[in-house]
Amino acid sequence: MKVKINAYAKINLMLDIIAKRTDGYHDLFMIMQSVSTHDTVTVTETKTKQIEITCKTEGIPLDEHNICWKAAEAFFKYTKKKNKGISIDIKKKIPHAAGLAGGSADGAAVILALDKIYKTALTDKELCEIGVKIGADLPFCLTGGTLLAQGIGDKLSKVKALKKCYIVLAKPDYDVNTGYAYSQFDEYGKTRTPDKFGMLCAIQSGSLENICSKMENVFEQFIEVPKRIDIKEILKRNSALGVCMSGSGPTVFGIFENKEDAEKAAYELKDIAKDIDICTPVRKGCKIMEITE
Repeated sequence: MKVKINAYAKINLMLDIIAKRTDGYHDLFMIMQSVSTHDTVTVTETKTKQIEITCKTEGIPLDEHNICWKAAEAFFKYTKKKNKGISIDIKKKIPHAAGLAGGSADGAAVILALDKIYKTALTDKELCEIGVKIGADLPFCLTGGTLLAQGIGDKLSKVKALKKCYIVLAKPDYDVNTGYAYSQFDEYGKTRTPDKFGMLCAIQSGSLENICSKMENVFEQFIEVPKRIDIKEILKRNSALGVCMSGSGPTVFGIFENKEDAEKAAYELKDIAKDIDICTPVRKGCKIMEITE
């Protein structure tokens, strides 16, 4: 059997770090949104009894360091199924180390694909139990849409879906290591706390203007990203309703009501951003596109 899945990127409409926990993780408050920018993950049964990964994008590990490998191992451990052999092909569209959960989305896609291949019929709760063992973003990537994420990112609550809009993603030629980003919080702390209640009210109102006025990411207080201010200026100049950094960065996004403004902004960003995409909100974290027996 072969299963082909679209694995969608995410942005953070709000990200607040509450505190460091005794287990080394951090308690978070995040409003997360799936967007149409996606990787394509194809998982195929083989008879090798091995996990094999292929990906043409430079810098993506093809061994046990890849989150897809870890996801497959976690699936087999959880379900107690024997690995008869699988090959995982990843076609990347989500930039690497960008704060868009590209790796987590791919890992989520592998868990979903294996559930189909091995006919385990896992519930959403069980899928997320496997996912959270690998990374805090995986439960969101398995669920998707517009969600409030708390705890380490694993406690998910539905909120009102973001209405149709156009989102410009712009990643400068710079990578941010997530572990390093959290260590900066541990060292320096935050100077300001985002208006969490205000954001929840804005989401409930359904107004893009209200939501954009409350967007905030605490990582911006202590993570320096080259070109971030320039990118934000171009997005704002082209009528973005709001701009913010996603995750631990470095990707900055702007939300637009109309496509023409988004396209103008994306064109102007060509000289200062390495990866640019225009996307829209989606209501799933992963979508099965094709199953071949």
